[in-house]
Formats: sequence, structure tokens, C-alpha cells
Amino acid sequence: MDVMHCTMPFALELIAAEADLSQGVNKYGESPMYIAVMRDFTDIFQKLLGIPGSAHVGCNGRHALHAAVRNGNPVIAKELVEKRPELAREFDNQANTPMHLTAIWGKTEVLGALLQNDWSLGYAFGNNCAAYRGYVSVARELLHHCPDAPYCYATGWTCLHQATSAGHLEFVEFILESPYLRKLVNMRDGIGNTALHYAVQRCNPRVVAALLSHGDTDITVLNNTGDDAVWELYRATNYAKTLNWNEVSMRLLKADPQNATSIYNLHKVAKDKLNKSSMEDAKSLTRTYTSNTSLVAILIATITFAAAFTLPGGYSNDASNEGYPVMARKFSFQAFLIADTLAMCSSLAVAFICIVARWEDLQFLLHYRSFTKKLMWFAYMATTVAFATGLYTVLAPQLQWLAVGICLVPALLPAITKLLGEWPVLKLRFRLGKTFNSDLLNMV
Repeated sequence: MDVMHCTMPFALELIAAEADLSQGVNKYGESPMYIAVMRDFTDIFQKLLGIPGSAHVGCNGRHALHAAVRNGNPVIAKELVEKRPELAREFDNQANTPMHLTAIWGKTEVLGALLQNDWSLGYAFGNNCAAYRGYVSVARELLHHCPDAPYCYATGWTCLHQATSAGHLEFVEFILESPYLRKLVNMRDGIGNTALHYAVQRCNPRVVAALLSHGDTDITVLNNTGDDAVWELYRATNYAKTLNWNEVSMRLLKADPQNATSIYNLHKVAKDKLNKSSMEDAKSLTRTYTSNTSLVAILIATITFAAAFTLPGGYSNDASNEGYPVMARKFSFQAFLIADTLAMCSSLAVAFICIVARWEDLQFLLHYRSFTKKLMWFAYMATTVAFATGLYTVLAPQLQWLAVGICLVPALLPAITKLLGEWPVLKLRFRLGKTFNSDLLNMV
């Protein structure tokens, strides 16, 4: 019986006439009931369910209840478990029961329908499945029916470990606020790690902040190798140049000031490791930095050089002053000339420094980067001043208000650029307040 290609009335008539067809399966191992549920054909499903001995199997070891969970259909799921309760505990080829799939797929309504029919099903899988995907609604529904549902495996791996490791902040906050689950905060897994160990290891500052804000969190808990959560930063030194790594270290320093020595030692270890890596790759770093910097420097030099020979207001045609700039006596024009000259000279200096910067030496690269960065900022600001004063010279005699307005935009541009460029650090400073420690950011 091919339900897939039948119209609804014809399928219902066929079922009524040939009830034995409900026991058959196609070459893929799919029964009519399974196909009907997969396509949400509720009337056909109900008709098939009413036939004693009708098949419910599907492909890959699944059956009709798996299909109802997949589609998030609580009505079909409830009718199935009422008539065939054993289906809720049967595994497919991936060792998943329909209950597992409600948590993995976030089918909260189906889970509620199944637990309402048999609350003991909640003890068959626990909260770890919901934590794996971060579905808070599933965990909340489970706790509503089964407040003491399993929350950890035999290895000690709890749903809080799972949510922390996966970075599901909302689920972590749900656990910490739950009167039934908040006790998990200091529980250790098979290797002695708490959830805080994994949050630090993943360099997730938001999860770390949530765990540290919980009043019962014990930051001094040691794992089986004798390390507290702070030392998980050592395993994450590959992230040491990121803001997340540094924010985590600052939050740990605030939570446990007595452990400041360990944090600063870890910072030094990470810095030494990065310096060693940079020394080995100094040639590549120098080439990359000089290429990018020289490109911008040459662009600024080209713009300012062209501006110097297309002066605002043009040149005089009078016989006595032929070739002399018309606006030469204006202060704004003189400011334009000075700013344009400074911008061109400083950008040219950077461009030529890039030519000679070919030594495979990290200290030279650091010095070169610091020096050229300042020089490029100066060239950038001088270019914006030249642009503003040039337009002001031309517009001021007739449109004073427009000239002033246009001048304000380039004048503010360097400050806006600086603000946008350092915005992540500024946000971090704002979030941490007095906890912010700029000394820990010198690797970023």
C-alpha cells in the first residue's frame, strides 16, 4: 500500500477495504503508518492505528513515534503512546529513543505529551540531551514532570558540564537559577573538572562570568591533576591573543585575588610562547606588515601630491602675479599647504621605511610597527586637515556655514576611527569596570 501516492479519500477507502495491507512494508522497510505520520496524514494514521496488528516500522530502525517527534506532532505522539506505550522506549539504529529525539530536536510539546501520558519516561534520558543542544524549554518541561530526572552520566559528566562545554549560556543560566540543578555547579566529572574548568578552557567569558556570579561556585576546586580552573588557561594559550582569553583571566583575577601570582605567571608563559612563535615567523610577519602599510602610505602620498598641484582657488592670470595661487594670503590656504606637505612627507617616509624593513628580527619588527603606526596616524590626521582647510578656503567666502560644517566632519574623523578601531577593548573596559587590567592586554 503506497500511502505516499494516494489521495486522502482513496487511501481511507483502501484501508477500509483491505485492512491486511496495513501490515505490509515497502522495499525501504517503511510501513503505511510510518509514511502517514511522516507526512502528517492524521486521518490515515488514526485509521491505521485502529487496525489490530498494523505495522508501525520505518527505515533505519525508526518507527511511527520517531516520525511524530520529527514533525513535532503532539497529537499523533499522544495517541501512539496511549495505544502502543512500548514505542517510547525503543531505540533506532543510532541508539536514540523518541524521548532522546525530543530533546535533541527541541520538540517541547511532544515531550510534554509523552510525559503527561507516562512521566517515568523522563528518567530514561535525563537533562544531558537537552543540554547538548541547549534547549532550555525541553529541560524546563522535563523538570516540570520529573523534578529529580537524571542530570549526569555514570562518568560524572553533568548537564552543566555539557552546556558549558557547548557554550550554551542560556542553558547554563537556567541551571544556575534552578533550585533542582544549581547544586551541579561544583560537581566534578571523571577527571575532576567542574563546569568552570571547561568554561575557562573554552575561553568563553560570558559563561565564565555566569558561573562566577553564582554564589556557591568554588573557584579553588582542584581536578585529578591538582589544577584549579585558572590553570585551564594554560591549555588555551592558542587563544592568548584574543580578547576572550584576556577577559577570562581578568574575571578569574577578580574572583580570586589570592591567585594573582598564578594568573600573571600564566600570562608570562603565554606571552613567551607567542614571542617564540613570532620569532620563528618574523620574516613572514615583516613582509605582511610592510606590504599592507606601504600600500596605505603610497595611497596617502599620491593623494597629497596631487592636491599640492591642484590648489584650491587655482592660480592667478594677472601679468604681475601670473602662476601665483589666488588664495595664497588666506590663513586657511596656508594651513592647507602645511598639512598637505606634512601628510605627504610622513607617508613617503613610511613607504621608504617599508623598503628597508627586511630584517628577520622580531625586535626590529616591534619597533618598526610602533614607529610607523604613529607616523601613519600623523599622516592620516594631516590629510584630513588638508582636506578640511582646502574646502574651507573655497567655500568660506560665500557659504560660511557649509564650510564650517564640512570642516567638522574631517576633524572628527581620526577620533571616530580610533573609537571604532578600539571599540571591542572599550566595551571590555566598560563591562569589567575596575576589574579591567590593561597590563593583561599587551598581547592583543
